[in-house]
Amino acid sequence: MSTAIVYTAFGGPEVLTLVDVETPQPTPGHVLVRVEAAGVNPIDAKLRGGRRASAAITHPRRVGNDGAGVVTAVGEDVDGFRPGDEVVFFGTSGTYASDVLVDAAKLHHRAPQVSAAVGAAIGIPAGTAYQSLRSLDVRAGDTLLVHGGSGSVGQAAIQFAVLWGAKVVATASPKRFDRVRELGATPVAYGEGLADRVREAAPDGVTVAFDAAGTDEALDVSLELVADRSRIATIVRGADAAGLGIRAFSGGSPEPLTAQQNAWRAEAVPVTLALLAADAFSVELGPQLPLAEAAEAHRLVESHAPGKITLIP
Repeated sequence: MSTAIVYTAFGGPEVLTLVDVETPQPTPGHVLVRVEAAGVNPIDAKLRGGRRASAAITHPRRVGNDGAGVVTAVGEDVDGFRPGDEVVFFGTSGTYASDVLVDAAKLHHRAPQVSAAVGAAIGIPAGTAYQSLRSLDVRAGDTLLVHGGSGSVGQAAIQFAVLWGAKVVATASPKRFDRVRELGATPVAYGEGLADRVREAAPDGVTVAFDAAGTDEALDVSLELVADRSRIATIVRGADAAGLGIRAFSGGSPEPLTAQQNAWRAEAVPVTLALLAADAFSVELGPQLPLAEAAEAHRLVESHAPGKITLIP
């Protein structure tokens, strides 16, 4: 038997329950992984709370998309993986569990210097940031404004943009300025007067804006400072994007991601793993909690606790 976190009704963190489940058996094209760490993402809490649209609950619903662990069994038609391999996986339903069956196409080897917790922190944050910046065509010579620069997605966006030669200005609370500077961005405090502070930090202007905060201020300042609205994107306020003439990548947008955008999200995982192995990328870890404390993990992610929260089965 294995264990997994499920919920049977939408609600607060308290609806999350640890249950026993049958250990899945490898099927063709799939790999069984013993989970060493599962990434906790804001979308998990939004879905659990019914704040992001999803299907009606007709049976216990599993939670989580990202994780890392060790291969324990391999199905037919799988090449390149064997029991004992340390791996990272993404886009896999129900990763808040002790064991999970993973499509081999969503599985990547993990270098020894990349911990399970760091590996589990990659999928959604790095994938979202990488795809969004590729879609916005961020490149050398750009000045990028990142709203929510100290969050997991914001930190990944800063690092990709800096690696690609862009200048980055990022909003954060003053107590998080040091982390934003470590990643190569100029921090600015959000709040009244933000547009003026950004102008001071980027006197030659801002060419592209990426909203990972979702506030009215973030959208208003982006619209004020960036001339080309096609180079403004949000991952939080998708429902409002079309009316503002800006772009949205998920975040409640009625427009699904394109095949190319999904391909970029998948591409981000091996790209980030290679950068981590080369000590050229940084993941800020937050609390690491036992799987049974998934409810507390959701309370922390909803309170915007710093660092990437992970569950350790």
